[in-house]
Amino acid sequence: MSVKSDIEIAREASMLPIADVAAKIDVPADALLNYGPYKAKISSELIDSLQSRPDGKLILVTAISPTAAGEGKTTTTVGLGDGLNRIGKKAMSCLREPSLGPCFGVKGGAAGGGYAQVVPMEDINLHFTGDFHAITSANNLLAALLDNHIYWGNAQGIDGRRVAWRRVLDMNDRALRQITNSLGGVANGFPRQDGFDITVASEVMAILCLSKDLTDLQRRLGNIVVGYTRQKKPVRARDLNADGAMTVLLKDALMPNLVQTLENNPVFIHGGPFANIAHGCNSVLATKTALKLCDYVVTEAGFGADLGAEKFFDIKCRMADLNPQAVVLVATIRALKMHGGVAKDDLKNENVEAVTKGAANLKRHLENLRKFGVPPVVAINKFITDTDAEVEAVKAAAESVGAKAFLATHWGDGGAGIEDLAHHVVELTNSGQASFKPLYSDDLPLWDKIRTIATEIYRADDISGSAAVRNQVKDLQENGYGHLPICVAKTQYSFSTDPSLRGAPSGHEIPVREVILAAGAEFIVAVCGDIMRMPGLPRMPAAEKICINEKGEIDGLF
Repeated sequence: MSVKSDIEIAREASMLPIADVAAKIDVPADALLNYGPYKAKISSELIDSLQSRPDGKLILVTAISPTAAGEGKTTTTVGLGDGLNRIGKKAMSCLREPSLGPCFGVKGGAAGGGYAQVVPMEDINLHFTGDFHAITSANNLLAALLDNHIYWGNAQGIDGRRVAWRRVLDMNDRALRQITNSLGGVANGFPRQDGFDITVASEVMAILCLSKDLTDLQRRLGNIVVGYTRQKKPVRARDLNADGAMTVLLKDALMPNLVQTLENNPVFIHGGPFANIAHGCNSVLATKTALKLCDYVVTEAGFGADLGAEKFFDIKCRMADLNPQAVVLVATIRALKMHGGVAKDDLKNENVEAVTKGAANLKRHLENLRKFGVPPVVAINKFITDTDAEVEAVKAAAESVGAKAFLATHWGDGGAGIEDLAHHVVELTNSGQASFKPLYSDDLPLWDKIRTIATEIYRADDISGSAAVRNQVKDLQENGYGHLPICVAKTQYSFSTDPSLRGAPSGHEIPVREVILAAGAEFIVAVCGDIMRMPGLPRMPAAEKICINEKGEIDGLF
């Protein structure tokens, strides 16, 4: 029996006009800014009018450490939203927007999969409503204004050796990681070393996702530190009069995007920072708006719980005063086998011993999640090769650390396949068990914050850093940034900085390679190990198989 691809399933969807989807959450048609019949932005005026309403219950979906076998975190976030609606709850999901980098690289899109998808899938995975293009443009406008300021006399006295602002592109392109700009003579400016990051790693992306309104957006953009003088005095975007124009470019992008699942339930897809190199959560504005519109809101955090969930709790929830009531940890039998040492080609064979061994990764994440005071539950995202004995092994592993695990068949059955989990999630949110708390306090010194994440979440013995890195941290502490949270940039494949160390390694050391001030986003990035903020394409990029077929349809996008 052939299995339909995600894009084939998406093409068969019976979509409702977006105004009808909005009506399910009591959003009037005149509050929509339509992008065709099936996509719309929610107006700022409507969002402002909701602020006196009580909040619904917030549920986080995260995952075990990712493997090539797949985990299905976004698929589960979509499916759980559908499942909650199926059991009679007023619910919606909040997702991040996909980046073109993974779509044309190796990871693929980010609109769910199987019968737990968000549509129109092709639009969402490609240009969507143009938010990423607006973010890229705003970022690069600031870069252009910075170099232009230096060219026309450099009134701020920016030291060319201490320029801190990089250009971005929403594409995997290793050739742009390190460049030299302004070559070609006097008319082109002063040559200096520069580089590109991927758009999802941009501070502008983080700012858009953490801003509460347009005023807060401009304030944060103005606070961006673009470089330093020879006296090491920071120069900000507002010093270059850049914040106003950047805000203009982002005005529409700030409004959340409304789309629908295959079961015609509402979904906000807004913002898209990666979790391995950025803070990994959809926008605060989308999440908080959904909480005003629905009784239950399901949102995701990127990659494994050690990255996405930690940043969701310690950055997003801290800044936005969010109070999550439950967390769903997604796992697959296949991924647990890989954590147990099984090669990808052998995953189809039953191996209860490998599942049990790999479940050390699952248990580690469950133990970590409890440190934030939010009760966890496991969703076993079912594959057709899973056996009953393997499923029971996962349930036993979860129960051994005080959590329940539910087999979920939403990929093949949609919301009907996740109803048991949906009922349990409702019970958890109403149980009074949740007592959310961040991992560390605001007043803990920056170096100790990094160490706390490394020892408590990654289970490292300690962190290390060169004298230059230690001095960077010391300067940030002394210059008034010590209260900011930490955003770790690290491989997603392991608790360590070695992507080959699967399972639940401990006793390692986390090397801090660099620290970066994100003064507008209001966090400190700690770059650890060999992680890159501009990915490269694989040997065989997905882009090589993406095309328009004879019917004028997109093939190869998944």
